[in-house]
Amino acid sequence: MGFWTKSHLIFNSFREHTKASIRQVARQTGLSKSSVHRLSQAMERRNGHAESWFWETEDGYQWLLRLVVAVLYIFGLKRGVGAETMSAFFTCLHLERYVGCSPSTLRALLDRLEAMILETTAVWEREGIAQGQTGPIVGAVDETFLERMMLVFIDLVSGYVLLEEVATDRTYETWYERVEARLATLKTRVLYLVSDRAKALIKLAETRLECPSIPDLFHLLHELAKGYSLGIWRQLKTTRRR
Repeated sequence: MGFWTKSHLIFNSFREHTKASIRQVARQTGLSKSSVHRLSQAMERRNGHAESWFWETEDGYQWLLRLVVAVLYIFGLKRGVGAETMSAFFTCLHLERYVGCSPSTLRALLDRLEAMILETTAVWEREGIAQGQTGPIVGAVDETFLERMMLVFIDLVSGYVLLEEVATDRTYETWYERVEARLATLKTRVLYLVSDRAKALIKLAETRLECPSIPDLFHLLHELAKGYSLGIWRQLKTTRRR
C-alpha cells in the first residue's frame, strides 16, 4: 500500500470519526499504530493553508496529479519552460508539501513523461497499422536548427509527426533513408510533399516518392514581400522628406 493510499485512509477515518484515537483509526484502517501516528503528524504539518484539506482527499489528489502533468506537458515539453520556473510556480500554489517541486525532481518527471508519451504513441501507431487505419499522407518536410539539426516529417492533414530525428546532414540520401523507413513501417504513400525549394527535398518528392513537390507559403510570402518592399521604401522615404 502506497504512501498516499495510507494517508487517504487515515484522513477519511479521522473525518468520519473526529474524536477517534490513534488506536481506533489503526483498527479501522488495518494499519499499525505507528503508521497512523506518523502519517497523521505529516498531515498536520501539511495543513498550513486554507486549501490544504482538499489535497488530502481522493478527488483533490487526482486533480493535483492532473495539474502537475498538465503543467509539465504544456509548459515543459511543448513550450520549453525551464524546471526552475515551473518549480517556482508550484511553490506559489503551496504545493511543495504534496508533490516534489524541486527542479531536479521536475526534470526527472519530464523524462518519465516524455518516455510514457512516446511509448503510448508507438502502441497507438501499431494498433492503427494493424487495423488498416493509415491512409495516404499529405507530407511536409523541413529541418529545424536549435541545439542540433533535426529532420522533421509530418502529415499536414492530421498534424501527426511521422519523423523527428537528429541528423548530421540534410542531403537527399539522409532524407531518403529516414523517410523510406517510416513509410515502410506505416505501409502508406505520400500524395504530395510540401517543402522549401531545397534540391534534396524536391528530388525526394519527385524521385523517391513519385509525387508533386509543392512550395511552402513561407518562401512564397517572402518573395512577395521582396517585390513590394522597394516601392514601399521609396514612398516612405518621400514621405519622410516632406
